[in-house]
Amino acid sequence: MSDAAAPPRGAPADFIPAALQRALVAPVPSTWIDLAKALASQLIVWHHLSLYGPMCDVARSLAPTTLALLNEHARLVVQVFLVVGGFLAASSLWPTPGARSRVGWRDVPAQLWRRYQRLARPYLLAMLAVIVAAWVARALIDHPTIPAAPEPGQLAAHILLLQDVMGFDSLSAGFWYVAVDFQLYALLLLLAVALRGLPGDTAQRASAATAVIVALVLLSLLWWNLDSSLDAYAPYFIGSYGLGVLARWIRGRRGGPETATLGLALLIGIALIVEWRSRIALAGGTALLLCLAPEPAALKRAPAKLGRAVIGYLSRVSYPVFLLHYPVILVTGAVVGNLWPESVGMNALGMLAAWVLSLVAGSAMHRAVEPR
Repeated sequence: MSDAAAPPRGAPADFIPAALQRALVAPVPSTWIDLAKALASQLIVWHHLSLYGPMCDVARSLAPTTLALLNEHARLVVQVFLVVGGFLAASSLWPTPGARSRVGWRDVPAQLWRRYQRLARPYLLAMLAVIVAAWVARALIDHPTIPAAPEPGQLAAHILLLQDVMGFDSLSAGFWYVAVDFQLYALLLLLAVALRGLPGDTAQRASAATAVIVALVLLSLLWWNLDSSLDAYAPYFIGSYGLGVLARWIRGRRGGPETATLGLALLIGIALIVEWRSRIALAGGTALLLCLAPEPAALKRAPAKLGRAVIGYLSRVSYPVFLLHYPVILVTGAVVGNLWPESVGMNALGMLAAWVLSLVAGSAMHRAVEPR
């Protein structure tokens, strides 16, 4: 889950010349990206509030339909993170398909280490928070959704972002995404480096690079993404992530992007005809929006500036909120479950409190770990 604009804050902008960075800022729809991240992160919090007890079990009678919808469908917004992640990664690593990457093979280890640090600083803090929160929750109540104390191998696998690949249970809801994001970024980085030396002019290199990404997207959407046993690996998700990369390239075209956008829409349509998947429909819609949607002018006017500020804030804290909301839910649910195990009203208030506390915790982590 990238958490920046183009080029993303903390991303490897040092590999992009300053003049090129300035030229690339204009096409990037920062308001739409911020809105997508803000809404998606909040829906993920409420998805897990509706999924993990005990509060939702007791309070469900107050809003059964709403909680059922959040439980079943809100998880789909992970696709928004994937598309936006691909869009922003392309903005920093590979902003135009014909450009020669300034990153060489010697730079790859440092680049991957930088990306790992970017993800891991809040991730490792969240891992510690989950372990402590689960210990507190186990001491207060007995509930099947509370994770057990981690084993050494499980901890090591999480630190390496290999927990799902190695078959360990995840310590927290959402940790799987961090591991997949790192895989996808590494794949895009390796492709950018591998294709940097293609012969020919800019147009020929652009055609070759586009063909490679389109081929990977098609392989994912028509094959790998249909096999759930692959959902711990980048190929399962490269379809959605690659749609974000293609959207970035289309957005940055000097000519009109309409023809390229129609081609992207055709690619998405073929995938959905082969097998309808709501998650791919949402990913496709997000990618098409990022291709063409202009910055909303209304948000530049004075009455809307507060709304834009709120959207920007929720976007900036989206990653730490994503990481910390689960331990907050664990502790809040355990306290409420211990004190008011059968009170519908108090459990509903507990869900609201967990949501607010998740925002507070995410904001605190953002201030603690973000580079000044």
